[in-house]
Amino acid sequence: MSFDEHNILTKALNLQELSIEEGAFLFRTAPLAELQFVADEIRKKFRPNNVVTWIIDRNVNITNACISGCKFCNFHKRLNEDGIYITSFEEYDQKIAELELYGGNQLLIQGGMHPKLGLDFYKKLFSELKRRHPNIKLHALGPPEIAYIAKRESLTAREVLESLHQSGLDSLPGAGAEILCDRVRKYLSPGKCDSETWLNVMREAHKMHLTTSATMMYGHIETIEERMEHLVKIRQLQNEKPSDSDGFTAFIPWPFYSKGTALERLTQQEFKIRKDEYIRMIAISRIMLPNIPHIQASWLTVGLPTAQICLHGGADDLGSIMIEENVVSQAGAKYSVKKNELPEAIKEAGFTPQLRNQHYDYVEEV
Repeated sequence: MSFDEHNILTKALNLQELSIEEGAFLFRTAPLAELQFVADEIRKKFRPNNVVTWIIDRNVNITNACISGCKFCNFHKRLNEDGIYITSFEEYDQKIAELELYGGNQLLIQGGMHPKLGLDFYKKLFSELKRRHPNIKLHALGPPEIAYIAKRESLTAREVLESLHQSGLDSLPGAGAEILCDRVRKYLSPGKCDSETWLNVMREAHKMHLTTSATMMYGHIETIEERMEHLVKIRQLQNEKPSDSDGFTAFIPWPFYSKGTALERLTQQEFKIRKDEYIRMIAISRIMLPNIPHIQASWLTVGLPTAQICLHGGADDLGSIMIEENVVSQAGAKYSVKKNELPEAIKEAGFTPQLRNQHYDYVEEV
């Protein structure tokens, strides 16, 4: 099949949907400057006021016990290993107090798929956190965890989501997507749900008008076509959402860090982080997802200078200052920022910084 680069880029500029094959062709052959230009023009359609957003939240892990067996994760432990923990309410209180001192009010709560923790545990956790800290927003769990709880309790994903929402769940992160292709998932994350189950959890969340995000972890065993398949599946699901639902507010891709992981040992390969490829990935994400309003640059995995370049190539959000992060940092990611560094980096890149919440509403800094 032959493609015309100019025609495909023109389609993209007109916010027309590109095929998997067209996306792969552009990713492989289009000059990076052209991809960045088109992606930046699309960004301007969503953000004509030159604003770049950021958020203050904290990533807290519920537990490090997990049965998913992900070959990319150094954080998880099996039940029979030393060092297993479940975060206590007293620890949550301390972490939330520190978050509030920073001016934040959202907890990104994730954890392992602990085989002994069922729906009642999460309902109690969420309702008690809300009782102790009524102003805190819970951006919690992810489709694999929802699917796991549903299977464990013989419930539907919708029933689990409704129960957790009633207990205090405010929004659902796009965790555990990795690559939405079952060839990759079966090898990389054998204990996690398949692609269609991941998508179906998000489908039900959108019907409930829960705000969600979507992610991708790339740069391991996937092909370029499988990356594009992932983007197309996200785009198609966004097309299905009710018209009055946010659906996916943002898409966040990040590169795989391999240091010390099982995947590195099994393949006897160190997976290199190429920053030019990340810039290309951000641009193609903006081009392939014309129905998702925001693209986030992951400074945590590539550093602030590369994230700043991405703001001129499709990204319009720098995410969180990440007060706490325990997964990619254990596989080699060592970047960190202080509270004032994100808005300063946004200004330095030529944009207007704006603090936001998970719904992308603007909020005032405290």
